Amino acid sequence: MANVIALSVLVLVFVISTVRSVNMGALALVAAFVVGTLVFTVDTSEILDGFPASLFVILVGVTYLFALARNNGTVDWIIHAAVRAVRGRVALVPWAMFAVCAAVTAMGAVSPAAVAIIAPVAMGFATRYRIHPMLMGFMVVQGATAGSFSPIGIFGVITNDVMRQNGLPSSPALLFVSTFAAAAVVAAIAYVSFGGRALIARGASERVLVSAVGNASGGGDTITGSGADDSSKGGGKSSVGTAPHQGALNLERRLTLLGLASLALGALVFDLDVGFTALTVAVLLTLIFPASARGAVDKISWGTVLLIGGIVTYVALLQNQNTVQWLGDSVAHVGIPLLAAFLICLIGAIVSAFASTTGILGALIPLAIPFLMTGQVNATGLVIALAISSSLVDCSPFSTNGALVVANAAPEERDVVFGLTMRWGMTIMVVTPILAWLLFVVPWSV
Repeated sequence: MANVIALSVLVLVFVISTVRSVNMGALALVAAFVVGTLVFTVDTSEILDGFPASLFVILVGVTYLFALARNNGTVDWIIHAAVRAVRGRVALVPWAMFAVCAAVTAMGAVSPAAVAIIAPVAMGFATRYRIHPMLMGFMVVQGATAGSFSPIGIFGVITNDVMRQNGLPSSPALLFVSTFAAAAVVAAIAYVSFGGRALIARGASERVLVSAVGNASGGGDTITGSGADDSSKGGGKSSVGTAPHQGALNLERRLTLLGLASLALGALVFDLDVGFTALTVAVLLTLIFPASARGAVDKISWGTVLLIGGIVTYVALLQNQNTVQWLGDSVAHVGIPLLAAFLICLIGAIVSAFASTTGILGALIPLAIPFLMTGQVNATGLVIALAISSSLVDCSPFSTNGALVVANAAPEERDVVFGLTMRWGMTIMVVTPILAWLLFVVPWSV
């Protein structure tokens, strides 16, 4: 009964926050307190054990550092350098971000680390050149997912090791190809849905890009950065030469770039914590250049931090009290093997949308081992379906990667981006398990 109540409260949190103007994270923290103390009878210290301290530091550190970089003009300099690098082919930039993220995670980098480093620059580019932020955000997140299941990628290592340790057949190459293709398909759908064709229509002319700069900052709650020509806005007054912060590299920008490079090197090569490394760089820059640091702390996405922290804390409570395992055990006892396999994929997608994909893969695959060893369904097919179901939902705003996309969106667009990522994330959460089950479980098990 306690597990049913806890899951029902989670649904209630989403319903209330949708119809009332209340931060979902604050509501989830209250729910964690009430359910934890009254239903599970645990003390508040055990409830707070589930607070995502690491994610908190990542969100604060990365958004603080890039607020400094925006203040001193480094982000604008990087964006203009990117324009020159692609020779005006702005339609290719989202795919370049996808490829870079995929390459980095395929070499073993943790997915959130890659997104934390690349997303701020990518989202800044999107704002400057009127690319829909959802398009850019999805390309970054799905790129990170696409590479993570390589034989040396973090997700791939976890999945393949669990299979080998339990004597089950595994195919690292097939797992990588399948998950990469699934992430690429989602990225392509996002590209088409959020203005990719309009970006292509703008052509490769540098003049088109230059004229778009003047209208990059559009306001209001409606995002119009789908790549439409800016002529309808009466633009065309700005140029690269007159864009703000478009100067040569001064000492402050050089040191900021050095700090960003140090963040990338530390996180991807030396496995340093992304959040603490970003905070260290940000504090050093603040000490050296206090003038440009004014207001940077205010630009940290505190609303997003509260929202993500609250939801993840509640889901962690459910995990610590074995509610997730109870749900998995209930599924395992379903009398129809194919239905049980589908429910396992669905649970993986739902839980991963609100928690660590790494943790879910490490927990659900072992949980499914007894079921897999019965031979009632194809083990390789189910694991691939579970991997796809659990990873493509990283675009959810409640996961680390999705939260980083929302946090790095332009302030005037952040609420809209959150709403869109939640709707798309929830849609993917439902649709992906169905398609993965139909493609990888049903044909291989009948």
